[in-house]
Amino acid sequence: MNKKYKVRIDRVIQYIETNLANSISLTEVAKISHFSVYHFHRIFTGIVGETVNDYIVRRRLERAVNLLIFKTELSVTQIALDNGFSSSANFSKSIKLHFGFSPSEIRNPEKIKNSKIGKISSKYGKDFKPSDLYPSRITNEVMNKINLEDTNMNIEVRELDSQRVCTLASERGYEPEAIYQAWDKLIDWAVFNGIKQDEQKRFAFAFDNPTVTPVDKCRYTASIVIGEDVQVKSPFSLSEIPKGKYAVLYFKGSPEETIKAQLSIYSDWLPNSGFEPDDFPMLERYLNDARIDGYVEMEIHVKLKEI
Repeated sequence: MNKKYKVRIDRVIQYIETNLANSISLTEVAKISHFSVYHFHRIFTGIVGETVNDYIVRRRLERAVNLLIFKTELSVTQIALDNGFSSSANFSKSIKLHFGFSPSEIRNPEKIKNSKIGKISSKYGKDFKPSDLYPSRITNEVMNKINLEDTNMNIEVRELDSQRVCTLASERGYEPEAIYQAWDKLIDWAVFNGIKQDEQKRFAFAFDNPTVTPVDKCRYTASIVIGEDVQVKSPFSLSEIPKGKYAVLYFKGSPEETIKAQLSIYSDWLPNSGFEPDDFPMLERYLNDARIDGYVEMEIHVKLKEI
């Protein structure tokens, strides 16, 4: 992909993500891209894989569902208004159409009697089940099928200094093959720049919740910590892990169990912690190579702020 095209589309996506709660004009978004308004929509669809309007609607709904799950103190009406919907009725209709379940059913999966196949299934091929959003239900229903002998979890709050990182995004979200391709390229780059493999400090920026967002649409960026003297050029990008307090969950187990561990931070630990998540994506710091070992060992980092 042409570097200038990617930079322009990335700028548009960042603008949309920042303004999901506001009315977003398609003409305004086209101007931000600096592409001709007559051709922008085709360029965006060709690169992102969905229309601008579909992207905005999907991201608003995904953000809203995450709030339904993790911000139970907020009313459905408040979540609707905070995510750009004119009323709770319009919000509920949109949620039902996209996910196949109403907001109240998503908050109370045990009350579900009937459901429709939402657009998330027919359009994106994702099997959406509200019960999968809650770690306690996963524990009750699935734990007896999983061997947890090698799983060890512990959580603590750490103060981290800012860290300069070289990054490379996965081209197909959380798809394993795409993730490994990004890591292989980034690891080879680091070795070429004098950072030995066993000395590399590797973090992944995990922007989206795969229980809500289609796997190939989830945003995933691999990164390696670098020194101030290391130069970064395309296709790689320079970024930073900011200084601050982080909830750090140690996890060791199968890749399939990682989502349960991640969600447990939000459902089991955060509500009584005195903190809430800061406006920064979840980080995964890898401590091993799952392809070699057959299991994942990592630290899950969630940046915190005082309530």
